[in-house]
Amino acid sequence: MDNKVINTEEKKETTMVFSLVNYILMGAGLVLLAIGYILLAGGGSDDPNVFNPAMFDTRRLYVAPILIVLGFVVEIAAIMYKKK
Repeated sequence: MDNKVINTEEKKETTMVFSLVNYILMGAGLVLLAIGYILLAGGGSDDPNVFNPAMFDTRRLYVAPILIVLGFVVEIAAIMYKKK
């Protein structure tokens, strides 16, 4: 019996699940989500007995939710994208 160790392990090629394009799209989606949530924040009043109409401005009702939805759409597209 030889004392030599037989290397039965074959070389395994590691392949990345996502390509560089996927990671760039994921980053863009995260940026859109962050901007949307930042625009959504704020607008409260320090005094609970005083109504602050800034809560219902266009930025919080339309722009921020649209950016958040676009961010999620870009994230889904980034995960599903496969190079041909």
